[in-house]
Amino acid sequence: MTNLIDNNTTKKNYDFIDAIRGIAMMFIVMEHSIYFQPALYNPTGFREFIYVTLIQISKFGTIIFFVIAGFLIGEKFTDYTPVEYLNRRLKSTIWPWVIWSLIYIVVTNYGFLLNKVRGIAGTPDDNSSFITNVKTTYLYTIYWFIPNFLFCITLLLVFKKYLYNYVLGAALALFTIFYSVNIYFSWIPPGHTTAIFGFVFFLWLGAQLNKNWDKVNLWIDKTPLWLWWGLTIATLFLGVTETGFLKSLHNSDPYNSLRFSNILFSLSCFFLMLKRRNFKLITSFKPRETTYGVYLIHYILVVSLLSAIFDPFNINPNHLWLPVLVVYQLLRFLIIYVIVIAFVKLLNKTKLKWIIGR
Repeated sequence: MTNLIDNNTTKKNYDFIDAIRGIAMMFIVMEHSIYFQPALYNPTGFREFIYVTLIQISKFGTIIFFVIAGFLIGEKFTDYTPVEYLNRRLKSTIWPWVIWSLIYIVVTNYGFLLNKVRGIAGTPDDNSSFITNVKTTYLYTIYWFIPNFLFCITLLLVFKKYLYNYVLGAALALFTIFYSVNIYFSWIPPGHTTAIFGFVFFLWLGAQLNKNWDKVNLWIDKTPLWLWWGLTIATLFLGVTETGFLKSLHNSDPYNSLRFSNILFSLSCFFLMLKRRNFKLITSFKPRETTYGVYLIHYILVVSLLSAIFDPFNINPNHLWLPVLVVYQLLRFLIIYVIVIAFVKLLNKTKLKWIIGR
């Protein structure tokens, strides 16, 4: 979700890739804004179909970010050792992540931390709950991405001599397939946020697209737009169907990004956007400068701001007429996105812009 590339690489004209990155982040914000905890809203029938469809529409972002990252940094893999590369990323990536993840912990554990500052001793249960919340922050919220991402990058850097080797690609694909199957059998914890080997293949795939870009570009130009729209719509409903099936099995993570259907949907969306390519409105948001900041900050607003705005109205999604519910969900998304993009653009104009990285 970050611009983990060097300036010499970004000088190439990949504006359409930046635009795709901005779109992917927009839909990630949408996913987190429109989602309700099952205890609050667990619909059935047609209401469930609409709800799952809205979430599935927004589920392509994570995989696309890995593909984009591989596309943009593939040319630099031979320039640095893993240690050199990660050192270059420390200031622009890791420190902003540390700052905003800690802010999230403070916001979500405000009462406990305030009591500690006041010298009020907590119970063992309070301390245990705080430790659990910290663990949850780094394993199961959006802040899982950067450690996972940097691990994936490091793994590819270790095998940089074989970056364009299809045997390596096949091996990485097997890891991804394992995680996709594991969603159903839970041989290991099935959540995509802890699937540390599950996303490396998409980095490798992005690097291949960059290396063979002339051929890929020519191929995309020859394919009709309706084909990509058709594949995207078909895989969208395939994703809705698989999610519904996983929910019927009482799966712990029915929206897992590494579902087979979601992989197909994400790649279809990626090639659809490559085919479309011209996104002037998104480009005007300067996604290269704002995307990482939006990623770091938006979830804090989802958790704190939405409840502050809507809780006084005692809105129960179960009691809303379906069209009103959809409008309510989209309103939640628009509030978060408009505020976070404005805030990030404002920070970019100040000396504090380093805290949102690049």
